[in-house]
Amino acid sequence: MKNKKSTTQDIEDVLQEIGNKIEDLIQKGAEAGADVKEEIEQKIKDLKDNKTSLEEELRKGKEMLEREFQEKKEELEPRIQESKGFMKEGFKQIFLGIKALFGKK
Repeated sequence: MKNKKSTTQDIEDVLQEIGNKIEDLIQKGAEAGADVKEEIEQKIKDLKDNKTSLEEELRKGKEMLEREFQEKKEELEPRIQESKGFMKEGFKQIFLGIKALFGKK
């Protein structure tokens, strides 16, 4: 009977040791999970910061392009108006030429 108790005790000791190791693994998993969770949260924060930075850069780029467009538009507007005047005068001259050509015959 004593032999049986010692074998039973050995098995219980091994089971206790396995239980302790499982508890250690659970604790390490929880710690690793916390580390991984922190790492994931940090990466999410970094991505959000990068997104915010990219949105800000995009906004600045749009403002710069709009400003440059307005400047060029203001610069070219007098030339466009002048060209319109030349086109009107050119069509007027062509019309008068056609009128004179057909009016003589």
